[in-house]
Amino acid sequence: MNPYTRLLIVAAIAAALGGCGKIEGLFKDEKPVSTVAIPAQANGQVAMLLPDFTLLVEREGPSVVNIQASRADSTPRQSELPIPVPEDDPLYEFFRRFMPPNAQQDPAPAQDSVSFGSGFVFSQDGYILTNAHVVSGSSQIKVMLTDKREMRARLIGLDKRTDVAVLKIDAANLPTVKIGTPDALKVGEWVAAIGAPFGFENTVTAGIVSAKGRSLPDESYVPFIQTDVAINPGNSGGPLFNLKGEVVGINSQIYSRSGGFMGISFAIPIDLAMKVADQLKTSGKVSRGQLGVHIQEVSKELAQSFGLDRPRGALVVRVEPQGPASKAGLLVGDIILRLNGQVVENSRDLPRMVGDQPPGATIKLGVWRKGSERNIDATLIELPGEQLATPQGNNSPALPQSYRFDQLGLTLSELSAEDKEALGVRGGLVIQQAQGVSAQAGLQNGDVIIGLNQMEISNIRSFERALQNAKGNIALLVRRQDSTLYVPLRLN
Repeated sequence: MNPYTRLLIVAAIAAALGGCGKIEGLFKDEKPVSTVAIPAQANGQVAMLLPDFTLLVEREGPSVVNIQASRADSTPRQSELPIPVPEDDPLYEFFRRFMPPNAQQDPAPAQDSVSFGSGFVFSQDGYILTNAHVVSGSSQIKVMLTDKREMRARLIGLDKRTDVAVLKIDAANLPTVKIGTPDALKVGEWVAAIGAPFGFENTVTAGIVSAKGRSLPDESYVPFIQTDVAINPGNSGGPLFNLKGEVVGINSQIYSRSGGFMGISFAIPIDLAMKVADQLKTSGKVSRGQLGVHIQEVSKELAQSFGLDRPRGALVVRVEPQGPASKAGLLVGDIILRLNGQVVENSRDLPRMVGDQPPGATIKLGVWRKGSERNIDATLIELPGEQLATPQGNNSPALPQSYRFDQLGLTLSELSAEDKEALGVRGGLVIQQAQGVSAQAGLQNGDVIIGLNQMEISNIRSFERALQNAKGNIALLVRRQDSTLYVPLRLN
């Protein structure tokens, strides 16, 4: 039964009874959550109904665990200040920064640091789900059950891209959670979290779903569930329950300027987490498909430039040489609208959809190219492991001979053969000066223009021809250090 229909029925019964209080036992076959009706007026009219999570906590609480992960801390502690000043004293920071430590006192030895988190049992034989950031780099992991048992846990595997980790403890017949369906969640629906914020074990908080499919910076593979449930340090890795007592997410991140809860929390959808967990249990790692393209969001201006009816899809700004996309014939300027028949509404959808496919899978892409849509088949390769980013120097050259395009506010120069080789491009124009509409659009001195709309730019002549054929808005494909992106410009 729909939860809102159920609440309306309960409200009607409460109003008919002319009173208030706890109403239980009406739907024992459905959800472990009763409701409390609160009257607003003396005549007994019901103002609102609040869920009562007591039965949910009683049934599902034993499957939630607390986690302590120890890490070797190589940074020795500073010795104490020569003058004992309390940390809450206004002058503490002054003495800490400007007074030298006691030279005769030996520095304190390095100690292990301990991080606290939460998790939950999803298999009776002791498999536990939590966040990767809770246990990453730990030398020892300890799990505390609600029956006061403490056990050493083995790290089966973790995936930093989704922030999911699987642990194993030697136990049997453990209470387990029920897995729900995040797709069935509705914005505004009640949810609850159980965890150990700040180390306070078995803590329950509740709220509503604020949004779904939320993308966060540098998080390409997780469509987060946003809630206003109070989540704090120590809640990480704990379960997010719906009113049926089913786990629909793993509490993972908070938006905070203070380090504490500020009304916005993010959970990993449980269906995505379980796919990762299955791979980690089987092989200890996660294998994902890779297409070999760099993409950006399609704005309203870019959609107009490419003749698309509205902003949608993922705009290809770079194709990796010898990658699956290159071999399949994908081109810079293509807009990927579909993958295996599924709509790619935003650029952030594509990495998740490709990542869901195993290496070696052949996918069918619906691509918008020069005013029409076509289908392209591509065979994926395995996405390599995470690599640390390396600083990139400024490779943008400047050539003496310049060409002015006053309409665009651009002064351009052609690239030399050495510049092309250094940048890894076949041709292009370096921006010596960007002003007016170009500067307002975000173009910078040193950017290299390698395309206009869906035409490749190799020299000044090709740029002039492409500019003459353009109508209305244009989109310049720009290389900036190691990044490639389209920048829309409006022609007057």
